[in-house]
Amino acid sequence: MRGMGATIKDVARLAGVSTATVSRVINNDPRIAPTTRERVVECIRSSGYRINKIARSLKINKTHTIGFVAPELANDFFMTIAKGVEETVAAAGYSLLIASSNENAAQEALRIDLLIEKCVDGVIIIPATSNGRHFIELREGGIPVVLADRLVSDFPADAVLVDNVQGSREAVALVIEEGCERIGFIGGDLDLTSAQERFKGYLKALADHGVRPEQAIIKFGDFHIDSGYALMRELMEEPNPPEHVFISNYYMHIGATMYLVDHASTLPRVPAIAGFDDMEFTSLLGFASVTVKQPVIEIGRRAAELLIRKIEAKDKNPNQPARPRFQILRLPGELLVRDRPQKTILARSDFHLQK
Repeated sequence: MRGMGATIKDVARLAGVSTATVSRVINNDPRIAPTTRERVVECIRSSGYRINKIARSLKINKTHTIGFVAPELANDFFMTIAKGVEETVAAAGYSLLIASSNENAAQEALRIDLLIEKCVDGVIIIPATSNGRHFIELREGGIPVVLADRLVSDFPADAVLVDNVQGSREAVALVIEEGCERIGFIGGDLDLTSAQERFKGYLKALADHGVRPEQAIIKFGDFHIDSGYALMRELMEEPNPPEHVFISNYYMHIGATMYLVDHASTLPRVPAIAGFDDMEFTSLLGFASVTVKQPVIEIGRRAAELLIRKIEAKDKNPNQPARPRFQILRLPGELLVRDRPQKTILARSDFHLQK
């Protein structure tokens, strides 16, 4: 096995333990029985599993690396979060390992296994789906975890995200207050908490102003350009299309705008667009009227700061049990009104802390 590139699973099989137990041994978890530790260490040595790095980890209990898992790498939003993470962890003396789940829970689990094998000190995850059961292996291995942008079921954890409900609510409310009550909706997969929360904000704004939602002008897709294009087409093919549309992410906004550009000359009425996400080229999307700007780099910075605090607390108190309660930091968004010279700002508390 030494010459075949042994893995953490090979070590676990040789020692007759789980991969989480091997990870706990590598991370010098004091809860591991001495006999188990000795058996695992011997299997690490005999298998040749990353022998030099593992030996160093066993000695100093630290690799000064942090893992970052995103749904896509070719996505400006996720990589801007990564930029905030990288700047913060580098300043604290850590290196960053970036991996993509390709928006697939099974691949996400494989990336997590890889980061465990790399003996990272902590992990920041932008979840691919609402399923977080496979994150448990990190916690069982004593590896601190922070979620960014999205939450998951089955795995309560510290997290940093924008206040999606309030941002959507403020944007839609502004459109209503300016005299438009028939506002279409284009949203993402409701399996994702960000999509759920933005739709909730849309509905809250309608309810606040006594407007009943119309199912015919509410559409759901998958947060991608093609989906935005297709759903705007569906809205414009309605017998009575809306005069304004709220779109719940940047890429669907681009797709919807592409449809309007392609078909503007044939449409009886071209709607204005209120959108969630104000990215680099949003100002060039000519139909945009109101957009919610997320503090994207700040999400990454806050997630990294929170993770580093967790890692340092673990280093100082290795015998302290894990906290049963977790923090969710919801950062405020900024409401930009593009058809006016001024801009309206959402409430600017540093963050809303939920426990």
